[in-house]
Amino acid sequence: MTEGSLEKGIDTIKSHVKTAPTAAGVYRMLDRHGDVLYVGKAKSIKKRIVAYTQPKRLPNRLQRMVAATETMVFVTTRTEAEALLLEASLIKRFKPPFNVLLKDDKSFPYIMLREDHEWAQIAKHRGARKHKGQYYGPFASVSAVNRTLNTLQKIFQLRSCTDSTLETRTRACLLYQIKRCSGPCVGHVSKGEYNDMVSETRAFLEGRTSGIQKKLAAAMQEASDALEFEVAAIFRDRLNALTHIQSHQSMVNAMVDEADVIAAAEVGGQVGIQVFFFRAGQNWGHRAYFPKHDKTDTLPEVLGAFIGQFYDNKPAPKLVLLSHAVPEQELLMTALSDRMGRKVSLTVPERGKKADVVREAERNAKEALERRLAESASQARLLDGVAEKFGMAEPPKRIEVYDNSHIQGTNAVGGMIVAGPEGFMKNAYRKFNIKSEDVAPGDDFGMMKEVLERRFKRLLKEDADRERGHWPDVLLIDGGKGQLSSVMEILEDLGVSGVTVVAISKGPDRNAGREQFHIPGRESFMLAHTDPVLYYLQRLRDEAHRFAIGTHRSKRSGDIKKSPLDGVSGIGPKRKKALLHHFGSAKAVADADVRDLEGVEGISRAMAQHIYDHFHG
Repeated sequence: MTEGSLEKGIDTIKSHVKTAPTAAGVYRMLDRHGDVLYVGKAKSIKKRIVAYTQPKRLPNRLQRMVAATETMVFVTTRTEAEALLLEASLIKRFKPPFNVLLKDDKSFPYIMLREDHEWAQIAKHRGARKHKGQYYGPFASVSAVNRTLNTLQKIFQLRSCTDSTLETRTRACLLYQIKRCSGPCVGHVSKGEYNDMVSETRAFLEGRTSGIQKKLAAAMQEASDALEFEVAAIFRDRLNALTHIQSHQSMVNAMVDEADVIAAAEVGGQVGIQVFFFRAGQNWGHRAYFPKHDKTDTLPEVLGAFIGQFYDNKPAPKLVLLSHAVPEQELLMTALSDRMGRKVSLTVPERGKKADVVREAERNAKEALERRLAESASQARLLDGVAEKFGMAEPPKRIEVYDNSHIQGTNAVGGMIVAGPEGFMKNAYRKFNIKSEDVAPGDDFGMMKEVLERRFKRLLKEDADRERGHWPDVLLIDGGKGQLSSVMEILEDLGVSGVTVVAISKGPDRNAGREQFHIPGRESFMLAHTDPVLYYLQRLRDEAHRFAIGTHRSKRSGDIKKSPLDGVSGIGPKRKKALLHHFGSAKAVADADVRDLEGVEGISRAMAQHIYDHFHG
C-alpha cells in the first residue's frame, strides 16, 4: 500500500471516531466494495478505534487493513461479553481477511431419542430439531455416531425405522432377525417392556450404566434358572456389548462425564487445533481444525479466537480443557456461561488425568498439522508442475473444472468444482440447473455455454477488477478441440481474458493415462503416464464428473418422488392421501371418471370434475 492510501484510511477512521459510541460493542471495517475487512470487539468502541489512527504503533498487516478501509459500521451491546459473542458470529458470517478464521466448521451429528411417538425411535440426526425428544452429542463424525448406534441396537434394541415403515410393516425386518430391534412393528414386545428399554437407553447416553449392567445380569440369571436358555443368551449378548463399550472408556471414566478438550500446536508458523468430545463418560470422537491466521498471531491468540467461533453455533459443555491459557479467558467464560444459562469453565490442567488427556490431544494436533503441511508441500509442487506444463508465469491459485450430466437431455445440470493450494475447495463448488429453452436435449455445447455465461457474467458483475480472489487462473474442460473452441468463443463474447483454458480429452480407446491436452495456440500434447501432474489433473476431472453426476442423480430422484397429483391445484396432502388410498395409484386416479372420483371421501362434485379436467385436458 502507498503512504497516501494509508493516510486516506486514517482520515476515514478519524471521521468515524467523532460519531463512534463509547459503549461496548462490535466494529466492522469495510473496503470500497463493501466487503468486511475486519471485525473487532471493544469495551469502548471509540477508545478502541482511536488506536488505528496511530500508524507507527501498528504492524504492517494492520497498516494494510487501515489503508484499505473506506467506511466503518458500529453495533453496541449491553456488555463486553455480548460483544465477544457477536464478534465471533460476525467473523463466521463475513469471513474477514484480517481476522483469525475457523474454516470447515460443518454441523455436528447427534443421536436423537424421539419422545413424540408411542414407540420411541433412536436415530442419527443433523440439522433443525423438529421432533420432541432428547438430542445427545455432539459427535465428531458420522462414523462415531454409527458406532454408538450400533452398540445401542445390540444392547437396547429400539427401533430406528421411520414412522411410515413402522406403520406399514406386516412382518419383522432383518434387524429383528439379527437381534438389533425388539420388533414393536409386529407386536413382538409389549409397551411396558419397550418403555423400560427407552429408559435404559436414556440412562446409558447420560452415563448411568452401572444399574443397567446389574439389571441385565439379573435378567440373564433369572432366564437361566427358568431353563429359558435362548432368552438368557439374548441378555448375555446385550451384557457383553455393554461390557465391551465400558472397557474402551477407562481413560474417560477416570476424568469427567462431560467435557471438550481443545488443544493447539504450532509447526512452521501454522497452528493446528484438535477437539475431543467427551460425553456421558464416553469418548465421542475428535476433529482437527486448521484456522486461517496471520503469521504474527500467537498460538494463544489463535486458540482464543477459535473458541469463540467454535461455540457460536453449538452448545458448550460444563468444562472445556485447554492446552494453553488464552487472552481474555475470564471474559470468554462469562460470555459462554451467559449463552448457556449455566456455568462454563475454561481451564488449563497442569497435572493428573486431565492433563494427560490434554497432552494426548496436543500430540494429535501436532501430528495432524504435520500431515497437512506435508500435503500442502506436495500440493504446491503439483501446482508448480501445472504452471510448467501449461506455460503459466506462476502457479495457479484457483482452478475451476466444469462438467455436465444428463440422461437424454432430461434433468440436465452443470457442475463446477474448485481446487487451489489447499486442495479441493468444496465450499466454492457450484451446480447449475440448465434453464435455457434454446438448449436442445443432449446439447453438451449448449449446456456448457449456458453454465459459463452464467458463471462469468456474475463474476464480471461482482468482481470486475478481480480483487476478491474469485477469478480462476485455469479453466479445465472435459472435452476436446470442439469444446475448447466453444469455450474460447464464449469468453471472447463476454470480454474475458487472462484465464488459461485447457481441454482434457480421453486418449485412444478412452484409456486413462493417455489423455490429450488442448490449449489455444499450441499443438495437442500428452503427459507421461507416470507424471504426478497427470494424476492430479485426472483427479480434478474425475471429481468434477462425480459432482455433476451426483447433482444430476439428486435432481432426478427428486423428480421421481413427485406425484402427478402434485400438479393438481387444490389437492393438498389430505386429499392426495385419500385419493391414493381409494384408487391405489396416481395412474388409477388419472384414469378414473368423475363419478368414481366423487366417491372418494373429501372430494366434492366440483373437485372431481376439476381433477378429471386436469388429466383429460
